[in-house]
Amino acid sequence: MTGDPARPAPVPLTLLTGFLGAGKTTLLNRLLKDPALADTVVLVNEFGEVGLDHLMVEGVEENMILLESGCLCCTIRDDLIVTLEDLLRRRDNGRIGAFSRLVIETTGLADPAPILNVLINHPYLALRFRLDGVVTLVDAVNGMATLDAHEEARRQVVAADRLVLTKTDIAAPVEVAALRARLQTLNPGIALLPADAPAAALLGAGLYDLAKRPEALRHWLAEDALPDRHHHGHDHHHGHHHGHGHDHGHRHDQDPHDVNRHDASIRAFVLTAEQPVGQQTFDLFWTLLRSIHGPRLLRLKGLVRLADQPERPLLVHAVQQILHPPIRLEAWPSDDRRSRLVLIVKDVAEETVQRLWAAFLGQQDGEGAGEKRHARA
Repeated sequence: MTGDPARPAPVPLTLLTGFLGAGKTTLLNRLLKDPALADTVVLVNEFGEVGLDHLMVEGVEENMILLESGCLCCTIRDDLIVTLEDLLRRRDNGRIGAFSRLVIETTGLADPAPILNVLINHPYLALRFRLDGVVTLVDAVNGMATLDAHEEARRQVVAADRLVLTKTDIAAPVEVAALRARLQTLNPGIALLPADAPAAALLGAGLYDLAKRPEALRHWLAEDALPDRHHHGHDHHHGHHHGHGHDHGHRHDQDPHDVNRHDASIRAFVLTAEQPVGQQTFDLFWTLLRSIHGPRLLRLKGLVRLADQPERPLLVHAVQQILHPPIRLEAWPSDDRRSRLVLIVKDVAEETVQRLWAAFLGQQDGEGAGEKRHARA
């Protein structure tokens, strides 16, 4: 599709999230000195809560400061839409300089989904910004307890395109290892980065950049990261037979972090289809899945072989019912031409989704519509 020459190119936007005390301020301080973030606008909740004093140069306008790095820092007012529209208006009117990137730092208690909904579905903002990815910080010292206690923290992890582990230098190695395993189970295949990761490692995680790097799509789909991928069909009654390693309790010889009761209802699996799928079939499947299961759908990502152009797969990605604008790839990234949809769900039986998928594909039952893969923390 040819872009409109009269319309500015969408500004890449990174959402920076993480629970209270995870180290977002420390990360921001370091990133704002990185040349990769030159000409960047940073939206924060309140200046008083963010220790950027040593970087401040002068006040530019109300709720704005200029940083030594050349970045502009703004407070987020109550209405994010108003803040973003005002920022664009100032940019277009020349009241502030043009910026090449936007970083939004959320509150520690924030579920990323409402912000993603604004960025993806607002008719004007969706034209002016493109989501570059969600970066979530996790505190290695308190991460396990935080994930146990707060649903928002688990949703931040599942929504992430990049996970940054902070405070690993003061955490016990065994705890760091257990936390890493748990994060990989909540978000299979996620890139786990150290606290000193350069800005370049945190950027370019969105669909737009993935579409230009087909070699990265296999890792992004994370099929190889899903547990039990070599044991299809042995546990159709999963969860009903206790004592087989998938039970919800803890054996005395088992690390309690291996099967965590707070994550036991979260699982990941993949749907597949050999035959091409009609665009309307896929749209109806997603609409019905979303209407039935709603907020229990934590994430969907995949490649769909559409019937109209089977050699150009559709790249799809959704977080908590919010479907990013799909992208048509020029070609398949590998010899595997099947449709593959990886789902992460909460309190939803895989068999239920498999049967729904099979019904839309015109099959009699769920066998063959997908492969058995489960993930439990």
